[in-house]
Amino acid sequence: MSTKSVLIKTKKILLKQKAVLAILAMIVLMLFFDTQFFTVYNWLNIFRSVTVQGIIAMGVTMTVLCAACDLSVGGTMCLSGVIAVLMINFGVPIPIACLCALLSGALVGAVNGFLVVHQRTEPFIITLGMGTLLKGISQLLTDAHPIACTNMSFMQIANTKILGQIPILILYMLVIFLLFFWILRFTNYGRNCYAIGGNYEVAKYSGINTLAIKWSAFIISGAMAALAGILLSSRMNSASSVYGDNTGMLVNCGVVIGGTSFAGGVGGAAESFIGIFVLQLMTNCMDCLGIGSYVQELLQGIIIVLILGFDCYSRLKKREHA
Repeated sequence: MSTKSVLIKTKKILLKQKAVLAILAMIVLMLFFDTQFFTVYNWLNIFRSVTVQGIIAMGVTMTVLCAACDLSVGGTMCLSGVIAVLMINFGVPIPIACLCALLSGALVGAVNGFLVVHQRTEPFIITLGMGTLLKGISQLLTDAHPIACTNMSFMQIANTKILGQIPILILYMLVIFLLFFWILRFTNYGRNCYAIGGNYEVAKYSGINTLAIKWSAFIISGAMAALAGILLSSRMNSASSVYGDNTGMLVNCGVVIGGTSFAGGVGGAAESFIGIFVLQLMTNCMDCLGIGSYVQELLQGIIIVLILGFDCYSRLKKREHA
């Protein structure tokens, strides 16, 4: 393959995956400022920070591929962390406490799936309401105060380092990413998720068990949010009802920014991770530049709206030329 053809192919890939262009643009921009952005410590911190939302995004990707969404993941993450810490403080062994917290997330996903899939309700409204309900339960359980974990072994789950420097959270994220990438690319279940999102009626009449698969996507999303909540509480060695206030919206936006469409049937694990990474890299860049938190929220909102708007415009133009 000639150099010219390689460049043309690379150009097409970059134009198609606009989130990659955003990452490259931010990296180039930071070259002009004297900051700690390009240090090894900072990049390890970026990848460690993206792990929690990245793990949640893998589960949310399953629901979005099936032409739905899950905005309850922030509340699920918060509640699972609270359950794990409370049970550990009551003397329950750490593995059992974490398993119960994980099952609580799967149960939330099952309820969401039942209401959305079987009762044919709007996923946006149902999951948004469920997230609010779960946050309220977390506040009742904690009296709206952070709860420290009394067993220091729990803290080691998310704060251990590999080779003395690499946070183990990055390893967790890598394993989960590879698992979901394999499921979506190389299994019948993954192909069925794409089929359901692409055309629900066609998938249904072609023999795919659409109800079970779409329902299971919500269960997986809830379980991944619960796992992220356990890891976040382990990292902070505490549980709090304020964790995950904007997580649901940010993760769903990040998934779409990466190229996993709310229309369903388009995207995947890699695209979703890239989208989440864009948001985290954006935050890190603004932190390095000393931009205030309020201004960060403003700029982040503007950029998200622009990226999503441009993506919708590109899809519209593509349909017009089809």
